[in-house]
Amino acid sequence: MPMTNAEIIVQGPADERERIRLTSYRNVITIDGPVAAGKTVVGRTLARRLGFDYLDTGNMYRAITWLAIKTNVPVEDAAALEKLAVENPVRITSPEGDEVEVGGHRLGTCLRTPEVNRRVSLVSQVSGVRRALVAQQRALAENGNMVMVGRDIGTVVLPGSELKIYLTASAQNRAQRRWQELREMGQDRDFDLVLQETQERDRLDSQREDSPLKPAEDSWLVDTSDLDVDQVVKLILDRANCMGGAAQT
Repeated sequence: MPMTNAEIIVQGPADERERIRLTSYRNVITIDGPVAAGKTVVGRTLARRLGFDYLDTGNMYRAITWLAIKTNVPVEDAAALEKLAVENPVRITSPEGDEVEVGGHRLGTCLRTPEVNRRVSLVSQVSGVRRALVAQQRALAENGNMVMVGRDIGTVVLPGSELKIYLTASAQNRAQRRWQELREMGQDRDFDLVLQETQERDRLDSQREDSPLKPAEDSWLVDTSDLDVDQVVKLILDRANCMGGAAQT
């Protein structure tokens, strides 16, 4: 189905007085949700099934976090972090979305080191960093045919997207997934610590002032606790087909 290039004017709060120009696409699917809810694997599988591009926006924040660590920029220095994000656009370099290039560095598995994991939520709270990356994300979505995953895609980045998905699961369930993922990466972590980190990440993401984690009003909530990847993907495809929207299986 062809892309709908409808321009939406969103009025900001009274004290901002700025019109934010956004683009609405019928063939961009957004997937939001908390850490380890299944966004990455579901989004990647969905994109593969549809022949769409895939973008995990979390890797863009991880790339800036990695670069901040590499260049000794403190996570408390909001101005320096914003400058870093503005001057070092993140380029996706793999179809699976798990490799990026930033500041002349090609990054893969180092995006998910414990050091990056500890700092990424703090970096992603910086409004200047978010503005820089949101602009990049909107530009990447302009061609349509994309599945974009993150924590504020349906609410902030692409609120005009026709099909918005919000994946969720219990903190215990998500911590178990994360713990297993870390084990597969060779990182032996205590489960209780992983659970604490998951709960803390939820707190930081949902309580940040700029673009807090929450479902869009018109998003479709899917609890993935008792579902496997194929079941979740099928639910989304069925939903898209019922809407007569972007996806065709």
